[in-house]
Amino acid sequence: MSSPRAALGVTLVLAAALAFGICGPLGKVVIQAGLTPIQVTWLRICGVGLLAVAAAAVPLVRLLRRGDRLPWGALALFGLTAIAAVQAFYFIAVERLPVGIALLLEFMGPIVVVAWVRFVRRTVLPRAAVIGAFLSIAGLCIVVEVWSGLQLDAIGLMAGSAAAACQATYFLAGERLTAKVDVRVLLAIGFTTGAIALAPLATPWAMNWGALSTQVTLGGVGVTGTIAVIALIAFTATAYGLGLNGLRFISAPVAGGIGYAEVVVAALAAWALLGEALTVPQIIGGLVVVAGVFTAQRAVAGKTREPDEAEETPVVVG
Repeated sequence: MSSPRAALGVTLVLAAALAFGICGPLGKVVIQAGLTPIQVTWLRICGVGLLAVAAAAVPLVRLLRRGDRLPWGALALFGLTAIAAVQAFYFIAVERLPVGIALLLEFMGPIVVVAWVRFVRRTVLPRAAVIGAFLSIAGLCIVVEVWSGLQLDAIGLMAGSAAAACQATYFLAGERLTAKVDVRVLLAIGFTTGAIALAPLATPWAMNWGALSTQVTLGGVGVTGTIAVIALIAFTATAYGLGLNGLRFISAPVAGGIGYAEVVVAALAAWALLGEALTVPQIIGGLVVVAGVFTAQRAVAGKTREPDEAEETPVVVG
């Protein structure tokens, strides 16, 4: 991998993390306006899906004319997990927890990758990866303030943990699929699959559409729910487009490490737009989580770059 390509990949994934970080507060105000987390997720996926289908029309027609075969099963699974499920679980967590904590839970996803590589693939990992995993678990205990009898909402905690599992598939499956399929086609099929899968749960025919005209407050400024949804769709489309293109140039573990910036951005955005603030122990715990995940992922990323370990590289990066 040349340095300019790596630099481009880092820039794209970092920009994606910034865009993803702003989505949490935007989605939360729409939920507070009267829609359920699943309905907000469905609107978000449908909006991005329409943009993706329009962008993918030309390359998809070319693929079909050439008779190229697409990995439909893998694309559908990506849409169900890395697009639909991760967003749905995240917004369920956001509804019940502060945005920063919900995102910290989701970003246990890289630790899921480390555990999968170690215990399922039976690949020996560097000691730093194991240390990082334990650091993250310890930090998470501080975030949820276990000494206080687990004050945070249990359903929110479970939803955040489920989002972590789905987030791991975003990096691993995304890296593999972007090497085979045009990113525009990947997004179009993925978001279409996600929209169809979530429709029965979102029940758009029974949705409180009037909530979109409700006034919500972002950073002290009153806007309608519609404006918040449009902004949410725009930031989501930008994040997925930049992030998946970035995965063409850098490995999934490295991208996961860069994605930690999303946690910081989301916490700052929640403070600026929603007035949410974390307690001192939660801030400390959050820093420990980020440090632990970063340590673990850097160790795994470093292992994939060692020439003598080429046989293990596909296992680590999915």
